This record gives sequence, structure tokens and C-alpha cells, in this order.
Amino acid sequence: MDRYVALLRGINVGGAKQIGMADLRGLFASLGFTDVHTVLQSGNVVFDAETRPDPAAIRAAITAATGVDAGIVLLDSGRFREVVAANPLLDVVTDPSRALVTFVDSPVDDTASRRPSDADLLPERIVFGGLAIYQWCPDGISKSKLPAKFFAGLGVVATGRNLRTVEKLLALLDAP
Repeated sequence: MDRYVALLRGINVGGAKQIGMADLRGLFASLGFTDVHTVLQSGNVVFDAETRPDPAAIRAAITAATGVDAGIVLLDSGRFREVVAANPLLDVVTDPSRALVTFVDSPVDDTASRRPSDADLLPERIVFGGLAIYQWCPDGISKSKLPAKFFAGLGVVATGRNLRTVEKLLALLDAP
């Protein structure tokens, strides 16, 4: 039995794509997953499965049950921990609520030609790293200079979580 983290993109944000967490837990359980937990209201699910789940099948089941179509980034617990531990910006983070890890469903190269320059983003910082994009927003995530459409243009499912949420997910992964 392996433990997984499913991160749903864009649910329960600003009144859009509403899904109750009890409904989401029930749906994951109905798919045969066990020890299903959700963290906050933003589509973070930690669960156990006998074999690696198919994110497309989970997405289709969610859409069929709720009418909400949300992209999913699925990571096993080991990969989730690796992505979090690889954050190259931890030495500059002074407030975990202003640091973002944007998880992606497939590797993304630094697309410097499609994003603002580092100088244009200052005092923010952004670093590409395999299955995540790490971002430090000292003025707050909602005031980021990186346009939201940037992530949509990457051609992958991308969903961000601040470090406070990431820490909660890690604690749940560590729970017996």
C-alpha cells in the first residue's frame, strides 16, 4: 500500500468549482482508495492505494460526480517529499504564506522567453525545478508580478500551494 497526494487545480477558489471536502473524501473512497484525508478546502487529498492511480480516471470520476472539471497533479509520498525538499528558495523565505510551490504533472523547462525577466519580477524570485516551480513573493502571493496566465501557458496541469499548506500535507503524510 502506497500513500499519494492528489492536488486539484482551482477548486473552491473565489466561489468557482465548488466541491465539498466530505464529498471529495467519499468520492476517493468510492474509487477504492483508503485512509482518505483532505487538507483545507482547496482540493488537497492524501490517500492510500494498492497501485498507482490514474489521474485521468480520478478527474473523470470527479467530473461525473460533481460536474467540476479540475486538473489533477498526483504524486506518491516519496516524490512529494522530494519536490518539497528540493525548494531552492527556502533560505530566503521569511513567511511560509508568501512562498509558493506550483506542482506540475510533467516536467517543465525554464521558459525564460515566455516569462518576465528576473529583474522585472524583483523583489520576487522564481525557480524552475523538475516537477515544481518555486516562487517567493515577499509582497504576498496575491500581489505577484508573475501573471496568472503564465501558468496556463505552460501546457501542463499546474497548481500552486503555499508552504503553510505544504507543511500540513507533509504532517498528514507523516501521521500514522
